[in-house]
Amino acid sequence: MELLSIPRNCANIVVDSLYNAGVRLVFGIPGAKVDGIFDALLDHPGIRLIVCRHEQNAAFMAAAVGRITGRPGVCIATSGPGASNLTTGLATATTEGDPVVAIIGSVSRLQSTKRTHQSMRALDVLNPICKETTGIEVEDQVAEVMLDAFRGATSYPRGATVVSLPLDIAKSGSKIPAFPSASFSLPDFGPSPISCIESVGHLIEEAKLPVLFLGMRSTAPQVVAVIRDFLKQHPMPVVETFQAAGAVSRELVNLFYGRVGLFRNQPGDKLLAKSDLVLTVGYDPTEYDANLWNVHGKLRIVHIDYQTCDFGFHYRPIIELIGSIEHNIRCLAANIRNTVSHSESEICRSLYEEFHSWKKTAIPQEVSGLVKPLHFISCLQRYVSPTTTVTCDVGTVYIYMMRYFFAYEPGMFLTSNGQQTLGVSLPWAIAASLVQDPPCSKKVVSLSGDGGFMFSSQELSTAVQLKCNITHFIWNDGHYNMVEFQEELKYGRSSGIALGGVDFVRFAEAFDAKGFRIRSEDEVESVMREALAYEGVSIVDVSIDYSRNQDLASNVIPEEYK
Repeated sequence: MELLSIPRNCANIVVDSLYNAGVRLVFGIPGAKVDGIFDALLDHPGIRLIVCRHEQNAAFMAAAVGRITGRPGVCIATSGPGASNLTTGLATATTEGDPVVAIIGSVSRLQSTKRTHQSMRALDVLNPICKETTGIEVEDQVAEVMLDAFRGATSYPRGATVVSLPLDIAKSGSKIPAFPSASFSLPDFGPSPISCIESVGHLIEEAKLPVLFLGMRSTAPQVVAVIRDFLKQHPMPVVETFQAAGAVSRELVNLFYGRVGLFRNQPGDKLLAKSDLVLTVGYDPTEYDANLWNVHGKLRIVHIDYQTCDFGFHYRPIIELIGSIEHNIRCLAANIRNTVSHSESEICRSLYEEFHSWKKTAIPQEVSGLVKPLHFISCLQRYVSPTTTVTCDVGTVYIYMMRYFFAYEPGMFLTSNGQQTLGVSLPWAIAASLVQDPPCSKKVVSLSGDGGFMFSSQELSTAVQLKCNITHFIWNDGHYNMVEFQEELKYGRSSGIALGGVDFVRFAEAFDAKGFRIRSEDEVESVMREALAYEGVSIVDVSIDYSRNQDLASNVIPEEYK
């Protein structure tokens, strides 16, 4: 269904454009400057409007749709504070490569130069944190600006774009209808020159310890499929960034040496330091700064991506394969002749054993006291299906989960890494529920700390009213703990981190959700099973033991390690 032939007002053309771009969900909050679009959405049978409790969360949900589906998610906000409330969500999307199109209302053109109600130079506010921001100035621009916003959001590096629609234009007509669906598709990328691919093939053949380092732009399903085929043909050790979670399948887990980020103290960090050839695939420096994992700037790097690298002292590839990652990996696999199973080396066996050593102590000998993070994670790993989407907020919970929770499919384990934005997990879980077929038909699991949860806790009402099936675990210690333990490492004390004062079970019940508590180690398995079996929205308040948290940042690999 493409609505093209009938002349329509500009609000209708915006909505027609959304539909033709493949949008089926729109997240937002209404307002007087944008109500024309909401009115047009009311009559459109193909787009579902999700009314949120805060514009920031609408942007989070749109970004999750973009990350999971690869197609831009859409959020809508009114002028003034409605538009400015999108800022954090759009900044997170742009930094972390999630395609989003935001539509904001603005005052009429006649009032745009005056000091008037809800006037704001919103595009000036949003421009620094978005890929592009465009204000529509005349009616016949609407279709073209909408098309450009979608093409801009999906071109690499992906991110957020913004369209500002003045109140008077929304009500007016236009001679130019929405563009057809085919117009919203970008041209496909091709492979790099064959001479470059052959050169990389020779480098791999000659390397004693090549390492595949997967980043956030390696997680598209078609790219993951090619990477897995490559590893089956040419086995080599693999390391992921946090946002690349799920790229390595269960059958290839013997090649997986964990995820790296934040602190240079993981087995994967040691592997990178020992490598004589690091092949980065879809890596972005916002995920894990190169000066942290390539301390001396001496690692031999091959950069494989859709875009040229951010070249510097600590990241200076000897070759860049720019173009389709999918095509380049496939061509590279075909051009490698002689390889050995590098994971059989002594260093790899040692690091693989180190990576899995935590499992020996994950189940405590004495099941008592506050909940140990690794015990919780080992239980969650057992009780959650590999096809269950898990979203994780930022905080100490995110460090533990990204290091120790395994995911075997792309887009199934989501976290905010580039911006480390608090409050994403519940909105992302709602979006993950809604993109299911049929919507809200499968369990989604989300996690946060007690601090991060309160950033977006109002969306609990949204989740309940949408009949989502979400179990949200809160690791509760009454503090901003990720800040606390790092302050203690720096200064020997902490400041400004005390929280508390919320009974999360009663909080859940106030929103007509189900509340559970895990007070101690001996309750973990029984309460977790009960909460995961609950059909609907539930909150689990977990009394977490963070007494060993400084270990997360200890044993940093010395600079001389190589």
